[in-house]
Amino acid sequence: MTDDGDLHAMDRMLAERACERLVLEFVRRLDLGEPGSVAELFTPDGVWEWPYDGRRVEGRAALRAHFASRPADRQSRRMCSNVLITVDSPDTASGTTYFATYRVDGFTPGSLVPPRLPANVGHYEDTFRRIDGTWLLHTRRLVLPFGGPTERLDDGPAGSS
Repeated sequence: MTDDGDLHAMDRMLAERACERLVLEFVRRLDLGEPGSVAELFTPDGVWEWPYDGRRVEGRAALRAHFASRPADRQSRRMCSNVLITVDSPDTASGTTYFATYRVDGFTPGSLVPPRLPANVGHYEDTFRRIDGTWLLHTRRLVLPFGGPTERLDDGPAGSS
């Protein structure tokens, strides 16, 4: 960075990549890791919100509790694309990421679930902050134009295969 606060191309690229990695690490932890650990990717006052039903979770402890409460038998995979990060200043950025979520409850480890349509398709609107040299999510807003309930595998014919 220069003395006037402008970002050099390399600094901008490194910031963009750090924020992109947060986007990808968030979905990896939800799908393959420990869901409650996504709280550590947020600033201490971080916010996750879903305006569709008025959900708003604020602060790391609340985020940890919210994401850790997902059903233990949930199987999910999120496909993310069109990640666009805009670095606004040396310590702030914003981004948009499109996603499709494939998800079922009632999953038994080692089983194979026949393909399904996505449960949700939408995009995330994110803001990022750099604190003590580390980029973190500050806000994540879920925009969901296509969505439905999570299918339970033991609830009828769709789950009987």
